[in-house]
Amino acid sequence: MDKDEGSSYRQALHDLSSLLTGQWTIAVIATLAVGELPFGEVKNDVNRALNGQRNPVSPRVLTDTLKRLEKNQLVERREEDVAKVGASRVYYKLSPDGRELLSMLRPLASWAANRRTSESS
Repeated sequence: MDKDEGSSYRQALHDLSSLLTGQWTIAVIATLAVGELPFGEVKNDVNRALNGQRNPVSPRVLTDTLKRLEKNQLVERREEDVAKVGASRVYYKLSPDGRELLSMLRPLASWAANRRTSESS
């Protein structure tokens, strides 16, 4: 790899790191792999996946994470009016870019799982 390629590669890794920064980012992306979910289900599924390994995600932190993912075009937000209660329900799903990113995260997750297994042996 020449100097220009190396610089471009490092910049791309920096961009990726910026996209994935945040304690809950990958957990939210993995949760939305099943499809569109209302906010409450996203929160519950992320917290359930933790298995008590850390404190649950707060609604505010989850909202901030989802807004950042939406701004970066990895998540799409849809609001639905609920006439009975005079409020709206908000749904989230992965965008096409989010689904593409998820497909690239799967091999990394397998690699991490294999490392964990070999380190515990």
